[in-house]
Amino acid sequence: MEASPAPRAWHGVGVGRAGAVGPVVHVRAVPNIPADTPVLIDGLSAGRWAIRNLVSEAFTTVSTRLRQRAVRSDARVRGVLESTAALADDRALRSEVLSRISAGDPPIAAIDAVIEGFASYLAVSDQYPAARVADLTAVRHRVVAEILGLPQPGVPELVEPCVVVAHELSTTDIAALNPEHVLAIVTELGSPTSHAAIVAGQFEVPCVVQATGVTALPEGVVVAVDASTGTVTLDPTQSEREVFEARRAAALRLDDDTRPGATSDGEPVALEANVAIALDAQRLVHSAVEGVGLYRTESLFLDRAAPPSIAEQQQAYSAVVRAMAGRPVTIRTVDGGADKPLAFLDQDESDNPALGLRGFRITQTNPEVLDQQLRALAATQIETGHPLRVMAPMIATPLEAREFAARVRGLGLAQVGVMVEVPSAALRAGQILDEVDFISIGTNDLAQYAMAADRMLGEFADLLNPWQPAVLDLVAMAARAGKERGKPVGVCGESAADPVMALVLVGLGVNSLSMTSGAIPAVRFALRHHSKRNTREIAQAAMAQRGPHDAKRAAVDLVAPEVRQALGV
Repeated sequence: MEASPAPRAWHGVGVGRAGAVGPVVHVRAVPNIPADTPVLIDGLSAGRWAIRNLVSEAFTTVSTRLRQRAVRSDARVRGVLESTAALADDRALRSEVLSRISAGDPPIAAIDAVIEGFASYLAVSDQYPAARVADLTAVRHRVVAEILGLPQPGVPELVEPCVVVAHELSTTDIAALNPEHVLAIVTELGSPTSHAAIVAGQFEVPCVVQATGVTALPEGVVVAVDASTGTVTLDPTQSEREVFEARRAAALRLDDDTRPGATSDGEPVALEANVAIALDAQRLVHSAVEGVGLYRTESLFLDRAAPPSIAEQQQAYSAVVRAMAGRPVTIRTVDGGADKPLAFLDQDESDNPALGLRGFRITQTNPEVLDQQLRALAATQIETGHPLRVMAPMIATPLEAREFAARVRGLGLAQVGVMVEVPSAALRAGQILDEVDFISIGTNDLAQYAMAADRMLGEFADLLNPWQPAVLDLVAMAARAGKERGKPVGVCGESAADPVMALVLVGLGVNSLSMTSGAIPAVRFALRHHSKRNTREIAQAAMAQRGPHDAKRAAVDLVAPEVRQALGV
């Protein structure tokens, strides 16, 4: 019986429509090594002194490699690498490990015990950010791999453009990625709203998640990643490569249109960008985006033993505002909890963290966090002379909206809004808009809560599909409330980056769309080829369906042929 041929293509869930061709680079998983694993030298057991020397040299090697890599790395990555290298150089840490080995502890057990002790100290010390604990863990994994002769875990140094392949990407892995060398991201696990998918959007590269078996691909082989079909193809043919080149050329032509977003009959639709750090905004200086529709500020608060100071926050906010040079900036207050825990808060663990203390609820129980952030935003508005739009995440009731609005207006900030991310907010959008100036719909979380499906679990991707008619119903309710009160309604979930979905959202009455900046040209093109009436017809066709796939198919069928051809939808 002949063996089955090796697969040439892997299928998963695509995020976006872009494609890329390049060599595979693996993110190595952390080896699961028992603490009593013996360490061999040249295949033989060794004495304590030989093992001591081996472990000491491993710490030195790890530190040296990290420092060398830091010198060659992007500024965003350099600090992470230098911080980790400094811990590998720590004399007290290394001395205690070697002392335990001299006393008879197995080397891996000695490393684990010392790392655990240092991590416990850092976790309770106000002098160190919580990220140092993650750095310590990284040192442990690298030293253990070194003394056992295993490949170094985590993200390798990316020296050329490549396709990053991983079982799953952690936040630490993401921090170590150099965006200049990432052509695409492919994972075996994850969902369209997982960390890997979101960072792929920030890097403006194609992404495929849930590609089962893709980590079996050999290092260095060339693959084609097609986010539009969710396909990863080994050794693409010349004709397959030409498809990607044609798509890339078409995308570049779309960049030439720098007009404001609008339908073909002149209905304005603001096309704005999502950003997470000042560097994201600085990359938009010469782009045609009309503003920042979502500035995710939690990047300032994560992995810290204490919240950022008012001065530190003001510096970060001002950098974003100045980069936008007068274009509108909408800043979301810290959205912690669930998959974004705030280490400086003493929070009890919950069986359902997404249903517990997160978003605005955290700042209700810890009011000083929001107070300091709002003071920093007010100072930013005065310093830059630019009026700010400030919104709160995870608002569930009109009373919460009233409370937040009072705190924001009390500091003189220009406009106050809230996120619509839970069904109760969509159902009561009218009463919420009576309290605030605008609302912005977060479709990722809205789908999660409407469909009772964890957005981080890939097996629920179909339920989390933004084309679910029930989710569209909730968006329509919120948009209708905005129209009735003459107040803006935006969407800042990544569903806005889908040109066909953008037509549906505008047809439902949404006034602004915020997304990854790289998606804006295609959305602008789609809008410019449809009238307001066309978008309403497309929206009605989608909402009349029973499931997400039928909804999207019904919408696509009504999209102008020239748009379908140009965008490959």
